[in-house]
Amino acid sequence: FFKYIKTKKPFVVMKTGTTLDGKISTVTGESKWITNEKSREYVQKLRNSLLGIMVGVNTVIKDNPRLTTRIEGGRNPIRIIADSTLRTPENANVLDVSQGRCIIAVSQKADASKCERFKQKGVEIVVAGDEKVDLKKLMEILGGMGIDGILLEGGGELNFSMLKEGLVDKVITIIAPKIFGGKLAKTSVMGEGIE
Repeated sequence: FFKYIKTKKPFVVMKTGTTLDGKISTVTGESKWITNEKSREYVQKLRNSLLGIMVGVNTVIKDNPRLTTRIEGGRNPIRIIADSTLRTPENANVLDVSQGRCIIAVSQKADASKCERFKQKGVEIVVAGDEKVDLKKLMEILGGMGIDGILLEGGGELNFSMLKEGLVDKVITIIAPKIFGGKLAKTSVMGEGIE
């Protein structure tokens, strides 16, 4: 509330579920149920407490999530997808606007006819950049839409980009007592790294 009132930008909570060695998936890409049922219940409460939830397009393509709240009497967050070139599949679960609002942030490079098809389904398209989504600009746009808080459930690339831009206000990491190992197994923060 205080951040939004002062800056008109959403308060961003980055949530990750990792193994003891920081992995968010195995080397083959398996990522289901790294944490336990109690942790998943906590995440549902987080989703219910923040107005928006944000992921990158790779999460949508790989996991086909609904990004809803599975709490009786709860409310679904506004689903936000960072997708520079609009690679979101047209049958993705997250596009079901009967489950709540869905906003896809694209760049100028997104296919205009696909944008129009998504709009006809009730999906909101916002242009936030020329070549790729400008995350700082996106936060200004989302704040202007009245979105005061976002749960960031992105993969390692989006998490890194949001951290690098200084857009994450709080980090919640749930660590499972498992070790996956593997140089190619994804971690909660990827990208080029901080020097």
